[in-house]
Amino acid sequence: MASLPTGPPISFPATKGVLLSVVWIGLCCIAKINAGGDLGRVIGIGNNEREFDYFKLSLIWPGTSCAATPRHCCSSNACCRRSDAPTGFTIHGLWPDYSDGTWPACCPGKKFDVNVISSLLSTMNKYWPSLSCDSNISNCYGGTGLFWEHEWEKHGTCSSPVVRDEYDYFVKTLDLYFKYNVTEVLKKAGYVASNSEKYPLEGIISAIQTAFHVTPELQCSGNSIDELRLCFSKDLKLTDCEAESSTKSVLINSETSCPKYVRLPEVVSSI
Repeated sequence: MASLPTGPPISFPATKGVLLSVVWIGLCCIAKINAGGDLGRVIGIGNNEREFDYFKLSLIWPGTSCAATPRHCCSSNACCRRSDAPTGFTIHGLWPDYSDGTWPACCPGKKFDVNVISSLLSTMNKYWPSLSCDSNISNCYGGTGLFWEHEWEKHGTCSSPVVRDEYDYFVKTLDLYFKYNVTEVLKKAGYVASNSEKYPLEGIISAIQTAFHVTPELQCSGNSIDELRLCFSKDLKLTDCEAESSTKSVLINSETSCPKYVRLPEVVSSI
């Protein structure tokens, strides 16, 4: 970190001293920011969200998402990877939520810096890929940026005190994804990617309940599963997804979004 200039003490009248002290502190902060110090570049100034109640780990079924998204192929779009396209659930994000069904967003914190997660990029490109071109993904400023930038700045910054910083956010999310491998659980139960099969919704929910002893939340697009969400307490222990205070309501929400028989479509690459 850059060292600050020092010099002999100077006496000021009380009023001028306070004013100059404020200016001096401001200049010191700017010096730290410009030097890449601990303050970093902050976002969400003035956003006084209360602390969240629990987490949702939201997973995307890529076959559904890719079919629903206009296919503009680019290097960041995993839908266009042909034989290397994802074949199981990928990560959407780890979201801090409130028990009343609302959530905090774009809280104070450092701006996204891809260099911070450079050691994770190969893993993230495979298991947390963007399913569209990054130029279409909004950030907290009304502009666009990387998919990961969106997830960190919108959700990760609101995950304190459980999440310490950007790197910790992505590591904790990846750890949960691998520890609770939804794709493998469904595969063992006979639910695999297919463009012809339809599976009972209750069977898919039951497979998750049997494996993890909690009830997930599902969202569908038409008759295809779009997202599956696991919920966690703030100490990252699995818990029922109880957005409306009861497991029954979560099942109703899933059944309202999804038909009784659902699809897990394969990714069909268009390049």
